[in-house]
Amino acid sequence: MKIVADSNIPFLKGVFEPYAEVVYKDGRSIERRDMMFADAVIIRTRTRCCQETLEGTHVQAIASATIGTDHVDMTWCAANGITVYNAEGCNAGGVMNYVFSALYGMASRHSIKLDGATMGVVGVGHVGKRVVEAARKLGFNVLMCDPPRALREGPEDFLPLEELLAQSNVVSLHVPLDETTHDMAGENFFEALKPGAVLINTSRGEVVDESALLRARPKLGSLAIDTWCNEPFVNHNLLDVCDIATPHIAGYSYQGKLNGTQMAVRSIARHFGIEELKNYTPEPESADLTPIGLDVTGKSQGEITALLQYNYPIFTDDFLFRMDPDGFERLRIDYNYRREYYII
Repeated sequence: MKIVADSNIPFLKGVFEPYAEVVYKDGRSIERRDMMFADAVIIRTRTRCCQETLEGTHVQAIASATIGTDHVDMTWCAANGITVYNAEGCNAGGVMNYVFSALYGMASRHSIKLDGATMGVVGVGHVGKRVVEAARKLGFNVLMCDPPRALREGPEDFLPLEELLAQSNVVSLHVPLDETTHDMAGENFFEALKPGAVLINTSRGEVVDESALLRARPKLGSLAIDTWCNEPFVNHNLLDVCDIATPHIAGYSYQGKLNGTQMAVRSIARHFGIEELKNYTPEPESADLTPIGLDVTGKSQGEITALLQYNYPIFTDDFLFRMDPDGFERLRIDYNYRREYYII
């Protein structure tokens, strides 16, 4: 058995070697010739898997150690007998941490009062649900928009996007990237958005029409962007008007990376019947890296801000990115995975 794997996936090296020949390459440089005689591919978002790279190869299964699958042609793979696995929800805790560290950090710098604020969460899947749960514990009035869930579960708990935008003081985007969400945040989105609203995007860059966002920037309050169109090439004009700008690291918690690798390994093991790895769990290197609960009961906005910033000083990530925005990939590869927290 032969596996081609992204060399930047943490905790992976040495896991499959007793059972397979494993070739590691930087995800951006994995090509069709690398996949020709591979049975499985383990990737992140930087490797495109489509007809051009897969046709005529031996690949039977693809495991992405990420929540998204927009880098994989799911339709072509299904039609050609290639099973695709992704790590749904692996980084939900890390992204939730990012959202609230960013929100409270920006609010502190710009004297934004969050007590009694309304938070609109657009996309309420694995990540969005974690954001909703934390927002409620922090005292926000929470509104949700998720058309697929509203269709399945009924519309009672969800609002149409335009209504949510008009009522929300804070809007956080957590939708997958597909044909229904590409450029979702365009001219109509920003026209409907409440003046002075805070916007946070940790989903995918192409969910936002960056030109429309730049035109609408004077209408917005604070702005935090973690995901960008055309990564790793960043729109410097947009970066300059962000309050927080980071290189697609919102989900880069230690626990999130453990989860992503665990899910990818288990998927490939179960697909190919490698019994010893079907329930594989990477071991944390230290108990100090396991998630920690933060009790916000009765705390003021200032106290909550201090607590969140202590556990995730997000402005450090912002500073490092602004110092070298063209080092997007290097900053991601060299990132020091942070410890997750959860709100109690």
